[in-house]
Amino acid sequence: MRRRAAIAGLAVAALATTTACGAARATGIRTIEIVVHFSMFEPSTIEIDPGETVRFVIRNTDPIDHEFIVGDQAVQELHERGTEAHHDPRSGEVTVLAGETVTTTFTFGDRDLLFGCHVPGHYAYGMRGVVLVG
Repeated sequence: MRRRAAIAGLAVAALATTTACGAARATGIRTIEIVVHFSMFEPSTIEIDPGETVRFVIRNTDPIDHEFIVGDQAVQELHERGTEAHHDPRSGEVTVLAGETVTTTFTFGDRDLLFGCHVPGHYAYGMRGVVLVG
């Protein structure tokens, strides 16, 4: 009888461990490194799963400041017309000073989004990318 109880206890512990590990994977944060070089993002296309939380590590190798803004077309247009010279850290919006590395975390929904730099002229130059959700 003790042996059956011990085996049952081990089975329950194994199931709990498996479930906890699965939950950690499902709710974990994925890290993606973005390098800014010659006023371009590398990579410029990112693929993620719906609902995924991504920690972006943005490394600016340029001798000038940039920014990294995640959002839909409306967000990009708002920032393109905006007047913020520097972004306080907000989810998906950061300023990246020359030669520095910063992080921002963003949780995606179920639709594709864009990212870009809105220092004057940079977005029009092509300093932008896409996050494909699916």
